[in-house]
Amino acid sequence: MNVVIIGCGAVGAAIAYELSLVKGLNITVFDKQPPAQAATGSALGVLMGIISHKIKGKAWQLRQISIQRYESLIPELEELTNSKIPFNRQGIVMLLMKNADASVSDEEISRWEKLTKIRHTQGYQLEIWDTAKLQNFCPQVEDKNIITAVYSPQDRQLDPTALTLALVTAAQKNGVTFKFGVNVLGITPSVSRQEGHFCQQLETTEGKIAADWFVIAAGLGSSPLAAQLNYSVDIRPVLGQALQLRLGYSLGNPDFQPVITGNDVHIVPVGNGNYWVGATVEFPTNGNHEITPDLELLESVKQQAIALCPDLAKATTIRTWSGLRPRPQARPAPIIEKLSGFSNVLLATGHYRNGILLAPATADAIREMIISN
Repeated sequence: MNVVIIGCGAVGAAIAYELSLVKGLNITVFDKQPPAQAATGSALGVLMGIISHKIKGKAWQLRQISIQRYESLIPELEELTNSKIPFNRQGIVMLLMKNADASVSDEEISRWEKLTKIRHTQGYQLEIWDTAKLQNFCPQVEDKNIITAVYSPQDRQLDPTALTLALVTAAQKNGVTFKFGVNVLGITPSVSRQEGHFCQQLETTEGKIAADWFVIAAGLGSSPLAAQLNYSVDIRPVLGQALQLRLGYSLGNPDFQPVITGNDVHIVPVGNGNYWVGATVEFPTNGNHEITPDLELLESVKQQAIALCPDLAKATTIRTWSGLRPRPQARPAPIIEKLSGFSNVLLATGHYRNGILLAPATADAIREMIISN
């Protein structure tokens, strides 16, 4: 059975690898760029699963599948590729800050206490720290606006580019063909079948390729591809900027380097006294899809990080970057489903800010759709 995947960010690469473990599939992946560009290349790789407030339904199920799969996937990929994937197993510390009226509402604290109990029943751990415990574990955090903190020891962070490249290498070893620098020109619908239209071939700058299944995992590029099949998938860009700071030494305790997050600003240790900080959330204006990075917003994120961990004021900015995240309009992210009216076209797109987190679960869902038919 021939499977074509369009798009090789973290999601497309994860799908390719998981499908490569299924016998009898001949898999080809197309991308006009090298792997791990676009949204994947701009992500911080913070896997906020257990610490999210998603507790039931598809939103929690996807997170749970991914959390569990990552624990086996990372060592699996490292063994297959003989390369190291930076994978921070020291958890996430979320800082709860005073409101404008200098308080954290009892209702908010109650929400976290309730979530802690729910996670315990689900077999996961969350801890609520007072400021004394926070200071003991994370002495680098000094913001006087912090009321309390939530620690999630089973959440993770990883390097999205290293992950994606490892997925590609491992999939190649399992026989997957990757074609980079190839533009997809169109998908041609074929004759109708009882269960809906059937797509027969893909037209690319390298010619036509026939397949039994087509998986569209092209992020923002998914909308024009679906439009060629007369189906509207409204996915719009949201820009995110981040920066890398070089401090030269570890913040706080060198042996305890979790991700620290507060007010949606992430401080991500990446080793050797380096930290990623981000990310902005910038929407298109004036109805167009063009977004110019707002440098003032990036500076604001940096200053917020310094407010949380004052030692970062001594750091040097060695790199800044940005990327566009695919956000579905008028429906929840992500979109993982059959393309309406087509029996063999699958959508795995529109993950917005959770592409890295949900890549394993997305791959699992796509595999099940293919092998159950």
